[in-house]
Amino acid sequence: MNLNLGDVQKTALIPVAIKANETLRKKPRVRDEVAVEIIKELGINTEQYDKFMSHEGVIARTVMLDRMVQLFIEKNPSCVIVNMGAGFDNRFSRVDNGKIFWFDLDLPDSIELRKKVFPERKRVEMISGSVLESTWCPLVLKEIKKRDAQVLFLAEGLFMYLTIKEIAQLLSILKQNFKCGTLIAEQNNPLMVEKQNLHDTVKNTKAVFKSGTWSGKEIADLCEGINFVEEHSFNEEMKKYSFFCRLFAVLLPKMNDRWATFQW
Repeated sequence: MNLNLGDVQKTALIPVAIKANETLRKKPRVRDEVAVEIIKELGINTEQYDKFMSHEGVIARTVMLDRMVQLFIEKNPSCVIVNMGAGFDNRFSRVDNGKIFWFDLDLPDSIELRKKVFPERKRVEMISGSVLESTWCPLVLKEIKKRDAQVLFLAEGLFMYLTIKEIAQLLSILKQNFKCGTLIAEQNNPLMVEKQNLHDTVKNTKAVFKSGTWSGKEIADLCEGINFVEEHSFNEEMKKYSFFCRLFAVLLPKMNDRWATFQW
């Protein structure tokens, strides 16, 4: 498979490598057979993409987000979900209840490669486009109206590669095009932006962290009508699995990424 991805899009290889390696363990916390096939097909050495802290962080964020999405689906069985910056994510296969409709949205080069990896599936549609443009919104709105459904937007591994101005632009697009909705977005912190050369896997790519916040409230303040609901540190999950992660959570409680939920 010919791999032709931009600098930021290449960071999608980090969670793929980690999920593939985790799947191959005797007792995997996350199973993703597609990730295994992707790594095998690409024939890449996963060492630079799979370091201990990144591995534990990706597994924690995956377990936590799967859980939050499943809870949303339980309350809204026929909902529409938009996975923004989808990369090679395979969450649909883990949370599908047979009724939801799922959109995977990403830049053209990512979607082109994604289509080579993922077969066409019922109730799943891939959209080639930028989250910073509203051209994709009519497709989602059509499905929402057709189903009279609630909509959930996911932003995993996305906001840190956007400037604060761009995040505000994205929130404005969501608020202006969708009369109501829920957004679950991964948040990092300003110190990680300043010290990103120390990140154990992203430093091996050319991608650059462009923003960080200490609280999801800072994000909500970027767009009138967007309400901050709650946030949970990845530490909550990571500390379940190793002494080092428990120690990290105690000594550096604010240094890890968080899941923040917003509604309007």
